[in-house]
Amino acid sequence: MCYNGTKEKKTNMKKLLLKARDYFCYCGISKEEYNSVKKDAYISNFVVWRVLHILMAVVFGVLFIDALMNDSIKHNMFFYLGSFVYSALSIVLFLFVFKKESIWAQLYIYLSIILMFIFSAFIAANQPHHLSVTFMVFLIISPMFMIDKPFFMSIVLVLASIIFLIWMSNVKTAEAFEGDVVNTITFCFVGIFIHIVANSVRIREFVLRKQINEQKDLDDLTGLMNKGALTRNINEFLATPVNKGILFMLDIDHFKMINDTYGHDVGDDVIRQVGEYLNNKFKQYEIVGRFGGDEFILFIKGNDDLALASNIARQMASDINKYIRTPNPNERIHTTIGIAIYKGEEKNYSEIFKKADVALYNAKNEGKNDFQIY
Repeated sequence: MCYNGTKEKKTNMKKLLLKARDYFCYCGISKEEYNSVKKDAYISNFVVWRVLHILMAVVFGVLFIDALMNDSIKHNMFFYLGSFVYSALSIVLFLFVFKKESIWAQLYIYLSIILMFIFSAFIAANQPHHLSVTFMVFLIISPMFMIDKPFFMSIVLVLASIIFLIWMSNVKTAEAFEGDVVNTITFCFVGIFIHIVANSVRIREFVLRKQINEQKDLDDLTGLMNKGALTRNINEFLATPVNKGILFMLDIDHFKMINDTYGHDVGDDVIRQVGEYLNNKFKQYEIVGRFGGDEFILFIKGNDDLALASNIARQMASDINKYIRTPNPNERIHTTIGIAIYKGEEKNYSEIFKKADVALYNAKNEGKNDFQIY
């Protein structure tokens, strides 16, 4: 009995540690989910901090002008000027250099956060008899503007707090420093807690949005891309510098006869089987989806080899004939395939699709159960 109780405590402790790891490393979701939306988080950080750097440039510019005319803060003039120049440089980098999903943009944001702490520490050092309000405010608000693994922000907050206290121990009065110690420790933990909670909520919003978008882009019957998603993904590829591709348009022969003979449930099952085959064979590397009805699209990226196109078409026709079944075990499913080779000439999906459609139409006119290259 005692052994079981000890074992249960160890199990609960392990679960608690794993939960804490998930929150500190992956914002409370699984590693796979976090990695799937990490790019969205990076883009969000990029957009937010691009605006914040513009605001920082305005604030430090105003402070610099004020320092020129106000003797009480004139000693901070060059600090304000340096901060303004940094903010202006940051605007240029975020507008013209950094990519939204770049890791360098994220590292630069952390640099900006560190400089904010340094700025607040300078303000505190110039007020040795007062509590350091600005630094405490930054401890709480800065984590709210950064979506990342809480582990990294926690390290930043803890190191900033330690360095700040070491610095203030040499410039603050004993009473003010004592208050700063209590406040720094308190607000550091509050900042970490806020960062964990805020990140968890915002990351889950990205996950939910991703799931909604995926559901919107998926064909209900097969789970493949639907027509809209196919169009968007192929157009995105056509916009890249890669000028090679092969588009296959696959049509199930005599599909109306299958529906008329066995009913629409069997027809739907045949479409599901074809979708499952294409999904298992191609989805990991290529663009594949259901265009509508009994028509499917496969787009091979980065290749325009005619021999490869012919081999893939033959393989698909053979596999579908071999593996796709109806209630009649002696009946075989045949397909007709139209192929269009992309060599950088077409500007959008519609243009290359029309060529594959013409090839499909010609193949059907010549007897079906065949393929033709435009």
